[in-house]
Amino acid sequence: MQIGVFAKTFAGSEPAGVLAAVREAGFGVTQFNLACAGLPSMPEAVPDDAIRAIDAAAKATSVGLVALSGTYNMTHPDSRVRDDGLKRLAIIIETAARLSIPLVTLCTGTRNAEDQWAHHPDNADPSAWADMAREMEKALPIAERHGVDLGIEPEQANIVTSAGDAMRLIAEMGSKRLRVVLDPANLFEQANADQARAIVAGAVERTAGHVALAHAKDRFADGRFATAGQGVVDFADFIARLKATGFDGPLVTHGLSAEEAPGVARFLKELV
Repeated sequence: MQIGVFAKTFAGSEPAGVLAAVREAGFGVTQFNLACAGLPSMPEAVPDDAIRAIDAAAKATSVGLVALSGTYNMTHPDSRVRDDGLKRLAIIIETAARLSIPLVTLCTGTRNAEDQWAHHPDNADPSAWADMAREMEKALPIAERHGVDLGIEPEQANIVTSAGDAMRLIAEMGSKRLRVVLDPANLFEQANADQARAIVAGAVERTAGHVALAHAKDRFADGRFATAGQGVVDFADFIARLKATGFDGPLVTHGLSAEEAPGVARFLKELV
């Protein structure tokens, strides 16, 4: 299992500096964001110079690029916003292929027009799922053409909220290119340690064989997000259960400061 971190944890818009910071903090892989190359996270185009700079920085630092962020609101109430997001996602997928990045991470979205990570009461309406599924049906052929996987992450505020939702969508899409990003802290809102352990264990079992990337974020019992190892998530149990399913991919932490990163790297390495 490879231990990694979100590249955006570290300040900077030059890939060389950002990936050097990733390596110096003790991580061997990263989930990259084009903001770390001086571009919008979802740009209209990616210049050849940016591709070369990212590739050179990854090689110089020996940091593996295991995922690229491609998040837009796939359930935005305005279809024009979704259409624009899909066009930008196509650029992200092409960029991932050019950089040999195997996975592009998605946001299944929300009816909240202001924040793609915020809940909205209309998320429960069947039309929300239908709009999201249509976006996925358009995105998957692009991914298939480029040989890149797409990762959906169960999030409490989004349309895919649970491991069960993720597996439902994978079954509906019928594509091996649709994979799961599993973050234990996004599987519940408020829970004590025993409740959290049971929820996470159930999700690992439900998604076994479909997880491309695991995240390492934590929550306090009152629902606030926390740095990995500081909340109620039992990471030793989470990692052991992932290993038991045969998962040997990246475990990428986020939701932490650059100053906290070396300590989290040591914490996760000890568990792995």
